[in-house]
Amino acid sequence: MFDNGNRYISRGINDEIPIDVQIFMWQLIEELKDTIGDADCLQVFTISTVDESENTIRIIHSQEVPEYKKIWIFEASEPCNEEKIFVIDDGSHSTMLLAEEY
Repeated sequence: MFDNGNRYISRGINDEIPIDVQIFMWQLIEELKDTIGDADCLQVFTISTVDESENTIRIIHSQEVPEYKKIWIFEASEPCNEEKIFVIDDGSHSTMLLAEEY
């Protein structure tokens, strides 16, 4: 999974999530692949605010099979809403979307 180069984002991701956070989440998936070999077709990211004045956010990255969960602290370039994000790979392309868009 997540071996092809065809990556897409939904309108909600484009509108709500800063580009540096999007890139960071794609990088986390790449790191996960390097660590465990193969990533689940559904990656879940939960974003919450740690410090609004510094645009600091907490990103919880998880998947079900094999079970994985890691927490990251990231300083975004701009404020970021609290969101749950899915990244889904169907073999031919990967799509990042807000959970509410699923």
